[in-house]
Amino acid sequence: MTSMTTHDEVTVATLVNYPAEASVDIVEGTIYLRKAGGFDVPDLELMPDDGRRHELLDGVIVVSPSPVRVHQRAVTQLAVLLSNAGPPDWEILVAPFDVQAGPRTVVEPDVLVLPNRDAEAPTPLPLLVVEVLSRSNRGYDLVAKRSVYQRAGVRSYWIVDPDEPAVSVLRLERGQYIEVERVSGQQLLRTQLPYEIAFVPADLVR
Repeated sequence: MTSMTTHDEVTVATLVNYPAEASVDIVEGTIYLRKAGGFDVPDLELMPDDGRRHELLDGVIVVSPSPVRVHQRAVTQLAVLLSNAGPPDWEILVAPFDVQAGPRTVVEPDVLVLPNRDAEAPTPLPLLVVEVLSRSNRGYDLVAKRSVYQRAGVRSYWIVDPDEPAVSVLRLERGQYIEVERVSGQQLLRTQLPYEIAFVPADLVR
């Protein structure tokens, strides 16, 4: 391991079990592991079970800190809302659950909606992915993962900011995400994708 930038709750003990050939960048607690030629899916599968989220983004392994309580509260509340409103044959899952979005890209959305519950069938493309922002990964979710989901063709992407709280609804139109709605606090969010659902962002963090 060679280069290192900023440092936020990441110790040498955190890094020793990561690939020795990787160069390391640490930005606000999120670790980016790079090597010449990039990493592959089998490399990701060898990452240690250290309580952090491990994703592969175009050959770069991204290691995110464990989420804080308000983040997990928003994930749980949203999963319940989506489950109660959705068709009975659709499935709502929460991280950690791998979604392969390219030959060298494997991500773990905070919440995702799948169009069927058949565990024996190959995992279909999610109809909706949701990312709940953390202070350590705002840019990653707002830019990098947005690009991943857009390229993969996920029809709807929601971004939840638990600090405000607010929800941004992005819809795929002609291969590009367009923000069709953004609501905050006690404002009512009502959307038809992936199915009809209505809630207020403040309820996600209570």
